[in-house]
Amino acid sequence: QVQLEEFGGGVVQAGSSVRLSCKVSEGGYTMYQVGWFRQAPGKEREFVAAGTWRGQNTYYSDSVRGRCTFTRDLAKSTGYLQINNLKPDDTAVYYCAAQQDSYDWRLESSYDWWGQGTQVTISA
Repeated sequence: QVQLEEFGGGVVQAGSSVRLSCKVSEGGYTMYQVGWFRQAPGKEREFVAAGTWRGQNTYYSDSVRGRCTFTRDLAKSTGYLQINNLKPDDTAVYYCAAQQDSYDWRLESSYDWWGQGTQVTISA
C-alpha cells in the first residue's frame, strides 16, 4: 500500500512561484509513475504533470508547460512540482497520485493511489 501526502500549498501572489511536495511514506518501491492533478472550484479534476518515478521522463499539460517542472528526490522519497509565473487560473487543490503500471498518465483512472490534496490559492 502506497501512502502519499502533499505539502506546500497556501496563498501565493500572481506571478510568483510555488513548489509542492509529494511525500511517499510507504510502498514507494511499487510505484512506476507519479502524476499531479488539480481541481479548481466548480471544475473537474485535470491533469497537470506526470513522470516515471525512477526515470527522467516527464509530461506536462498545455496549461502549465513551459512554467512547470516535475522532479523527484528518491533519497527523500519525495516528488516536487514547481509552477512559475502563477496565474489566478492556477488556483486549485493539487493532488499527487501514483500507479504501479504505465497506463495513460493523463487519466485519473490510471492511478492506484492518491494523496489528500493541498490547496493553492493565487492572489492578484
